[in-house]
Amino acid sequence: MLTKIHHVGVVVHSADEALKFYRDALGLAVTADRVIEDQGVRGVLLEIGNSEIELLEPTRDDTGVAKFLASRGEGMHHICFESDDVDAELEGARAKGIELIDQKPRLGLAGMICFLHPKANHGVLVEFATPLKEGH
Repeated sequence: MLTKIHHVGVVVHSADEALKFYRDALGLAVTADRVIEDQGVRGVLLEIGNSEIELLEPTRDDTGVAKFLASRGEGMHHICFESDDVDAELEGARAKGIELIDQKPRLGLAGMICFLHPKANHGVLVEFATPLKEGH
């Protein structure tokens, strides 16, 4: 079951520059900051209430995030809904005929994640995430 908006993803040229606004000016706390090699991005999560903002800085030119940045510039990239069972959400979307990007969940900054194609969602890239339990 979808339980909340986990985060909103924002593509940026430089996470360090973006942190000057989100962390330093707005006072949001960084909860995660790491490079996800297989996705070719540096992801930074900043807490805001019960949700987060995710800054996405491409680390390679051959990724979807890098292509997004090159064609559209900096800005909102996706919305992520938290679920207690990302596998079930993905199967439910598949059963409803929703076009998928991921055929199975994979590990991401927000836990186990999967993406639905924006063509199926009125032009919005949608992510489902099940955060990992502490210590995993």
